[in-house]
Amino acid sequence: MGTYKIILAAMAAAIVTIGVVVGVSLSKGTFASQQYEVSVDPFKDPQSLFTMARVTIQNTGSEPLTNVRANFGAGQIQEIGTLKPGQKIIVSPPSDSQMEFVIVTADEGIYVNKVYRMPTKMPGMMGS
Repeated sequence: MGTYKIILAAMAAAIVTIGVVVGVSLSKGTFASQQYEVSVDPFKDPQSLFTMARVTIQNTGSEPLTNVRANFGAGQIQEIGTLKPGQKIIVSPPSDSQMEFVIVTADEGIYVNKVYRMPTKMPGMMGS
């Protein structure tokens, strides 16, 4: 009877461990690891007639970020204001922006400089 209790306890521990691992991976970073932290994802998709672009900014810290700004270069700055913990916004760069990089800053010492990423173009896909 003691062997079955050990096996049952081991199986319960394995199920709990798997549950924790799956839960953390599905949270995709919503658990704040630092007090002030931001995620920046600049994306551009050049088409034949125009370029679609967006910048996703998310406060991944545990405290609000104040006076958040997105700098698109050449003096083009967009004032965003305050981002609450977990809040995500999507902004569009100005149409005359060079769309090479974006710098996101905040009063709490945040400074993130990111280059725009582009999707991989494959034959037969739109825009390729």
